[in-house]
Amino acid sequence: MAVSSCSFPPRVFNAYSSFECRSDPDFSGTPTGEKPRIGSNRRVTASLFCTGGGGLSSLIFRFPPNFVRQLSVKARRNCSNIGVAQVVAASWSNGPTSGYPSSAAAAACQAAAASVPVSDDVAVVEGCIDNDSVQIGDSYDSKTSFLSSDGSITVHAGERLGRGIVTDAITTPVVNTSAYFFKKTQELIDFKEKRHTSFEYGRYGNPTTVVAEEKISALEGAESTLIMASGMCASTVMLMALVPAGGHIVTTTDCYRKTRIFIETILPKMGISATVIDPADVDGLESALNKNKVSLFFTESPTNPFLRCVDIEKVSKLCHSKGTLVCIDGTFATPLNQKALALGADLVLHSATKFIGGHNDVLAGCISGSEKLVTEIRTLHHILGGTLNPNAAYLIIRGMKTLHLRVQQQNSTALRMAEVLEAHPRVKRVYYPGLPSHPEHEIAKRQMTGFGGVVSFEVDGDLMTTIKFVDALKIPYIAPSFGGCESIVDQPAIMSYWDLSQAERSKYGILDNLIRFSFGVEDFKDLKADILQALETIA
Repeated sequence: MAVSSCSFPPRVFNAYSSFECRSDPDFSGTPTGEKPRIGSNRRVTASLFCTGGGGLSSLIFRFPPNFVRQLSVKARRNCSNIGVAQVVAASWSNGPTSGYPSSAAAAACQAAAASVPVSDDVAVVEGCIDNDSVQIGDSYDSKTSFLSSDGSITVHAGERLGRGIVTDAITTPVVNTSAYFFKKTQELIDFKEKRHTSFEYGRYGNPTTVVAEEKISALEGAESTLIMASGMCASTVMLMALVPAGGHIVTTTDCYRKTRIFIETILPKMGISATVIDPADVDGLESALNKNKVSLFFTESPTNPFLRCVDIEKVSKLCHSKGTLVCIDGTFATPLNQKALALGADLVLHSATKFIGGHNDVLAGCISGSEKLVTEIRTLHHILGGTLNPNAAYLIIRGMKTLHLRVQQQNSTALRMAEVLEAHPRVKRVYYPGLPSHPEHEIAKRQMTGFGGVVSFEVDGDLMTTIKFVDALKIPYIAPSFGGCESIVDQPAIMSYWDLSQAERSKYGILDNLIRFSFGVEDFKDLKADILQALETIA
């Protein structure tokens, strides 16, 4: 079968698009080939995909699920050996579209077909056999989807809806490579002059990673997603890419401590200053926007560890009126519980290590938004590194397939346990946006469909009493993460702020009796019994 090397640049994800096949064009001006036809010889040619002349366009073909199965075992093995092979199918869309591929691209199709011999055991796929076997993109209604829920999207987006790796495997293959080769020097020159696409080098992209990015894009409703080695990598690269030297940002008091450290100690070295406001202080935000030329408003929602919620729609409208971008770290919410982009944010960021990965076995971070903004971030990312290993990308893909099931369970358990804890005499205060007592409960109800799997609360006691409670728990692990299948508990005063004095910790609201509990997917009855028995030890 005539194929070309696979090349997948960062691209806008269409949740309902099928597999796209593109040719390796030359620009020799050779006349166009003949119309597609059913051939009788035993050669699979690319000329079947090339039609009459016209301007440059992107003629997309969509293949049915059993297309690859129609090829011989040997042909499929050849595709697998190539690893990221593409069927020659379309011309490049570098110019005005006319509905037909260019004559040069058509010639390239013919040349590619003529240059790749195929053994006699390869099935004949020369010419368009029928409309059911190969469909031209224009004849397919991409707006019609068989997926109507986030749960189905987490399973199939980026894969059954079309992925760039030719395979009939259900699961996405892991492409372990550090670089991508060019068949000839001319192909390399074409790449450098934007006539051919390739990842070129492992730091710039990977087919497995693209599947993870497209799955997240579909879930967030984003044009593009960039996935990186960790959540902090995503945060820091985003800040450096979008805030100019000497610029100003606004952020909130309650946030992940390492994010605060970066904003307070690293950004000032670049001349970047920050205004820090309470998550609910819209007046404070407006004042900062009026006093400074603010490039970016960056906040978590819900925040860490007090789960404060920002009115995303309101702050987005306010910031946009001043020309300020809005980035929401939605890690605690997950893309299932909250759609920050739909609410007006420009970017949404996640530590994919947490709920998205969901199995406490992978580090990753991602940022989603418009193609323009994500491309700016991607450009700096390619320089700095922080690339996600394709094996880690596979774990993200695998983890996302059960995201909706896990989050449903975690939402339910967390809400029910928050209500139990709030009524318990040994608990002084509970922080959970699903409770009416939460300061932003009404905001959370408007912009979230679930309130997340993490509950923070203060027990009635001092540092040592709280330690006794934590150590009496039998199910959760004492660890510095959240969002996985296994429940995790930590005492922020020790886990995250132990290097500060008690007085310094209290400035951030971190009291010695504060607990952050991440509920896993264990049975609610077991978790409830475990927490209640641990509370009895400090009665």
